[in-house]
Amino acid sequence: MNCDELLAYLSDYIDNNLDEELTAEAQEHLATCHNCRVVLDTTQQTIFLYRRQGRRAIPAARRERLFNQLQDAFLKRKKENG
Repeated sequence: MNCDELLAYLSDYIDNNLDEELTAEAQEHLATCHNCRVVLDTTQQTIFLYRRQGRRAIPAARRERLFNQLQDAFLKRKKENG
């Protein structure tokens, strides 16, 4: 498993929704890739803080801007990676 594949499976990995083979591949990659471990730890911390903080509504205009920024970044990265 490489970094891009791990990122694609990250949510399922965190939620324990991967089969045994993919879980083992993810764990093997995480054991050797500092950057992916940082991404995993940061994502897990964000989830923890969000759950601890409780649910807050994001104003519609801000939510739309955020979504558009994320979508633009995703499309840019996808275009760069072919």
